[in-house]
Amino acid sequence: MSELFSRWLHDVEPAPAAGSAPAHAAAADRPTARRAARPSPDALLLEAVDAARSAIAEVADPNHIGAHLGAVMEGQRLATHSFACTSKAYRGWHWVAVLARAPRSKTITVCETALLPGDDALVAPRWLPWEDRLQPGDLSARDTLPKVDDDPNLEAGFEQVPLAEDEDDAVDQLPIFELGLGRRRVLSAQGISHAAERWHDSEAGPDGEFAKRASAQCVTCGYLLPMAGSLRTQFGVCANQWSPFDGRVVALDAGCGAHSETDVERQAPETAQPVIDDLHDTVDVSAGEASAAEASAAEEAPAAEAPAADAPVTEVSTSGASG
Repeated sequence: MSELFSRWLHDVEPAPAAGSAPAHAAAADRPTARRAARPSPDALLLEAVDAARSAIAEVADPNHIGAHLGAVMEGQRLATHSFACTSKAYRGWHWVAVLARAPRSKTITVCETALLPGDDALVAPRWLPWEDRLQPGDLSARDTLPKVDDDPNLEAGFEQVPLAEDEDDAVDQLPIFELGLGRRRVLSAQGISHAAERWHDSEAGPDGEFAKRASAQCVTCGYLLPMAGSLRTQFGVCANQWSPFDGRVVALDAGCGAHSETDVERQAPETAQPVIDDLHDTVDVSAGEASAAEASAAEEAPAAEAPAADAPVTEVSTSGASG
């Protein structure tokens, strides 16, 4: 009996017994009978280092081909040789040459050559479609985002249906619009949750730098505009032009220094201390105060007596000694 028949007989599945599991279930539980055999080393291909280097030199500068890094068997009579790339522009890359030979032939054939990146090579980022590459904040006035039909953040809204004859059409449309009437899609529970997490974790949330230094929360600020919907108990809109969050959604337990009811600590004006001169018995006063002091002293001083008109005037002359 040939060996091929023995292998075939070993791989044939036995017929399942009565009441046993189906054949496909038994095959799923049974491990794979045969594994892919590793290619046997080909000494002729593994030793053809010079042939691989010459093949790479035909497409690259020989000065940029470095040392031989090794060779691996890719399949039966198929080997790949690797060489270091010494070019400064391709640091971390390596050259490869794939060699093969036909059965019972010693002629080596070059299949292909290539320059491949290594683990530490500088490569371009993985290509992403434009709609997946956009990030929040990238949209400009000229851009239009592609529509996402299966957006998990949205769900179908309510549709208007014809009113019955006995129904009143003069109803308040605002609450109905808030529920989604007139919009094809509205926020889903997941979309609302994502928005709440994003706003809570932003700088306008309770953990922001402004909120940590604020002395009062936004819930008590007069500039807070309430929101509608399920998030009205957690967020509002700031309407204070002096606040850095003007026109933005803020958490009710956030805050900033532009709160309508907070004030700065006002300090009394400092008075200048008098300067005393210890060297002189004078007091430095202003010109206006000095003039007033002189005028007051002149009024209080008695007037000097003038000489009488009829009093004789005695002339006293002094002459020098006669000679």
